[in-house]
Amino acid sequence: MNNHDIDFKLYGDDMQFVEVELDPQETVIAEAGSLMMMEDGIRMETIFGDGSGSQSGLMGKLFSAGKRLITGESLFMTAFTNEAYDKKHVAFAAPYPGKIVPMDLSEHDGKIICQKDAFLAAAKGVSVGIEFQRKIGTGFFGGEGFIMQKLEGDGLAFIHAGGTIQKRELAPGETLRVDTGCLVAMTRTVDYDIEFVKGIKTALFGGEGLFFATLRGPGAVWVQSLPFSRLASRVFAAMPQFGGSRDEGSIAKGLFDLFDGD
Repeated sequence: MNNHDIDFKLYGDDMQFVEVELDPQETVIAEAGSLMMMEDGIRMETIFGDGSGSQSGLMGKLFSAGKRLITGESLFMTAFTNEAYDKKHVAFAAPYPGKIVPMDLSEHDGKIICQKDAFLAAAKGVSVGIEFQRKIGTGFFGGEGFIMQKLEGDGLAFIHAGGTIQKRELAPGETLRVDTGCLVAMTRTVDYDIEFVKGIKTALFGGEGLFFATLRGPGAVWVQSLPFSRLASRVFAAMPQFGGSRDEGSIAKGLFDLFDGD
């Protein structure tokens, strides 16, 4: 096994965090800004690249960092290494309400494809790269974008998504149509494409998006009930200065009236 073999425990329900237990000299990598807390004896280090530690030379590190930049992520990741002589713990928090899902990549043929902002943390040795969708329709209309992340290795990785997450096992040839924003992750054997919603009235007035993500088995698919984009749009629409109601009968309305001079 090339990856560090870490132990973990999940806490919470809707606002979860994951606590990772590190043996001496074990390391976990995480997205910048995801740290919640860590015990004394853990060294925090900023690393340049995809987190796998397998890049050789300056050009290899620049290439791996450039792949992360394309997905909209930071050029840097953070590594947490236990330099003490006994077990230590470090915790990472979910960025918004939802669930954290542990993924043992060795159980999924060494690769998981996920939406670009799903990755939270992983054992050192897991590579966080990019996955280009082969079909042009996916690129233009894929909702979450032409580029998705891929997690490769044989260790544990943790992904996060909004609301409730359901895992669906697709049989060979079985098709599942998902709102493009609700797709969280899938195994490498799933065929992924974009399908236009049939019927102009449905497309324009149905209240849903114009496109579905069409997933064909075999393989596993993870779907989320509350994409962050949907949550953000509802919050934005409810803000009074952007057309939301001011007659909510709430503390928020009172504060609005106070600062508005009413």
